[in-house]
Amino acid sequence: MKIGALFPQFEIGLDPVSIRDFSQAADDLGYTHLTSFDQIIGLNKKSRPDWKYVHDAEDMFHEIFVLFGYLAAVTTRIEFVTGILVLPMRGTALVAKQAAEVDVLSNGRLRLGIGVGVKPEEFEACGEDFGNRGKRVDEQIDVLRKLWTSDLITYEGEYHRIEDGGINPLPIQRPIPIWIGGISKAAIRRTAQLGDGWLPNFQADDLGKRSIDAMREMAVSYGRDPDTIGIEATMTIIDRTPEELRTEIEDWRRIGATHITINTMPERWVEEEKRWNKAAIGGLANPQAHIDAVRAFHANFPELF
Repeated sequence: MKIGALFPQFEIGLDPVSIRDFSQAADDLGYTHLTSFDQIIGLNKKSRPDWKYVHDAEDMFHEIFVLFGYLAAVTTRIEFVTGILVLPMRGTALVAKQAAEVDVLSNGRLRLGIGVGVKPEEFEACGEDFGNRGKRVDEQIDVLRKLWTSDLITYEGEYHRIEDGGINPLPIQRPIPIWIGGISKAAIRRTAQLGDGWLPNFQADDLGKRSIDAMREMAVSYGRDPDTIGIEATMTIIDRTPEELRTEIEDWRRIGATHITINTMPERWVEEEKRWNKAAIGGLANPQAHIDAVRAFHANFPELF
């Protein structure tokens, strides 16, 4: 099982040195991947009395491709994961170009986690249609893979038309791995049919096991080997004992996770909402505290590295 770290973007701040130091620490310690959230535009929850979503305009999101381009130059081994990028909120050719560039600059260390998004207002602000995002994203995945593996393509789809064109440079990985985010029926189907891996929002419990089993069965129905589809879990580590963490690690291993991403930010899974949410446990004091947390986890679980 591969162990990665979640980039602590809400608490890392704006200092490029702090961003570099955290990422280099994870790289040097042997964490296999660094996963970062993505949000183009934040919404003000104060003007929305029925707000329930975990992130809003007060949460800071470094632009994910620019961030990874910077980190590519200051790290050597760690893989970069978008967890997740809302693909139908963006133009497909531009994402193909940006992702390919990060892959080139990092020497093939990008994994593209994608999702469909949940907030219509964010799509409106970006000039994209919220209503057809599910249909569009399936076609986007197809277009991305074709653009990443051929110098020139001609493509005529429902939402894309490319006549004898392509991106240059092509990525190192041809194609870049695409992992699917979410736990809806559509996300499970998309993972089983199209995904190289899955970034689900559930816990290592009966629901998680049933969901993984359903995805694997569906993959077989599409003629795919489910053992080739990765599963990445997220696990909050602050305010928890090593014994609690060890139990959760083994639970994830038991139900089939191939990757675990440790989270040093104050977020918890809220069972009744079926999603991650901010927890009243307090965040870490400064960027150095996040480095100390990933070092402590490494020291407590050396056998995982």
